[in-house]
Amino acid sequence: METNDAGVKHYQLSFMGSGSTYFGITIVNWLLTIITLGIYYPWAKEKKLKYIYGSTALNEDRFAFHGTGKEMFKGFIKAILLFVVLFGLFYLFIYLQMPITALIVLYAGLFAIMPFAIHGSYRYRMSRTSWRGIRFGYRGNRTELLKLFLKGIFLTVITFGIYGSWFSMKLRNYLIGKVRFGNLELEYDGHGDEFFVLNLKGYLLTLVTLGIYSFWWERDLFAYYVDNTSVHNGEQHIEMKSTATGGGFFKLDIVNMLIVVFTLGFGYAWAVTRTMNFVANHIEMEGDIDLDSVVQTEENFNDATGDDISDMLDIDFIF
Repeated sequence: METNDAGVKHYQLSFMGSGSTYFGITIVNWLLTIITLGIYYPWAKEKKLKYIYGSTALNEDRFAFHGTGKEMFKGFIKAILLFVVLFGLFYLFIYLQMPITALIVLYAGLFAIMPFAIHGSYRYRMSRTSWRGIRFGYRGNRTELLKLFLKGIFLTVITFGIYGSWFSMKLRNYLIGKVRFGNLELEYDGHGDEFFVLNLKGYLLTLVTLGIYSFWWERDLFAYYVDNTSVHNGEQHIEMKSTATGGGFFKLDIVNMLIVVFTLGFGYAWAVTRTMNFVANHIEMEGDIDLDSVVQTEENFNDATGDDISDMLDIDFIF
């Protein structure tokens, strides 16, 4: 961490993982998951997250993921049972020749599960993440998140998707705003109107340019997410800024695609590590918080059910 003459500190993110090492982890994970008919998946996820987190550093001190395959296996079983019940009800109504009711039950169940999955995933993933031995934490309220989520889904549906930008920002503002790192608080300050215009512009220009502008749209999204994220401790703060360019995303995405296609998917590990390295190298952080003063405040939480449900629903972890 460097400090300039004005007392502003500069913090450095870095990713030190290698494609070859991650490939070794990935290929073993794939093989054992296939051989065990999916049972090994929680342990595969543990190894993947421990490597990715452990290869990411702030000021040369690495993050750590402390979750275990056993914890995630228990959550995995609970998640499977939950989906068995939901789809069991769906097929029961299909058998009773009540297809409309079946669809209502299915979609209502999925929409009801999502906020619980997100809440549980945040509690687990944050509690199991640390830096310099200090744990992260999530202090969101499940009922508050449920109300926010259901209202957002309802307004998005009745506005034919237009409210989606406001819903996305409200959700991100809430989730990131409830994250703690020791005695530090995270904050996200995105606005639905700005996000709507950004996406409308990106969509239209991508159509007009036959897809070429998509890389600059990706740059704008990345910058909006990064630039609106900050860390606070009272009056002290750390601000983040993206330095990524459209050309940078073009090179990253095209090369990643070529690597994956021409290796028949075996180059996936190199694509992941290249992306992680790109992200870390294009986030600037500066402020006046002394990271040596961070103290532990967060509790442990070892129920991984929400995290496993999020995986099954393919819900990206927002951070």
